[in-house]
Parts: sequence; C-alpha cells; structure tokens
Amino acid sequence: QVQLVESGGGLVQAGDSLRLSCAASGSIARFNVLGWYRQAPGKQRELVALVTSAGSTNYGDSVKGRFTISRDNAKNTVYLQMSSLKPEDTAVYYCNYKGSFTELVYWGQGTQITVSS
Repeated sequence: QVQLVESGGGLVQAGDSLRLSCAASGSIARFNVLGWYRQAPGKQRELVALVTSAGSTNYGDSVKGRFTISRDNAKNTVYLQMSSLKPEDTAVYYCNYKGSFTELVYWGQGTQITVSS
C-alpha cells in the first residue's frame, strides 16, 4: 500500500503562482513514477505532469512552459510548481503514484485549485 498526502491548493488569481506538494509513504518501490493529474467539472481527468525516479518528466500540452514538476527521492515527495495560472487551470489536482514494474496505481485525495480571472 502507498499513501499520498497532497498540500498546497487554494484560490488564486490569474497570473499567480502556486506550488503543490505530495508526500508518498508506505511500500515505495525503488523505481516509480510520481505525477499530477487534474479533473475539472464535467471533464475527464487529464495528465498534468509526471516524473520518474530517474528524473525523466512528461507534461500535458496545456501546461508546458508554465508548470514544472520535480521530486525529492529522499523524502518521496513530488512537487508541482505552477506559474502564469489561468482560469482554465481550475480543477481538482490529484497526486498519482505507480511502481515502474507493477500495474498498481495509487491516488491522493485531491486538492482544489481555483483560479479567478
């Protein structure tokens, strides 16, 4: 089992910056992928960004150039630095964990980000 605890959501204005954190605990595999997904009302959950334990990253097209994902392997924590936030970034953001050699996926409880115009 893996537990994910997110923090850092809130209400911001367009153009602001915000940082999310997600701490993973439990049976953490040596090789894994940590990431962020988001889901806006009435829309499907979509990839925001992910980072492997080796440091490789992947971003959703809508956040490229504005968001930066990073991780601290010693703390099993993943961060999402968000800049130039837009109202369309409003969503519940979920932390995600997957061991590299397993099909098991774990999700955090989600944190709301609301960007006002």
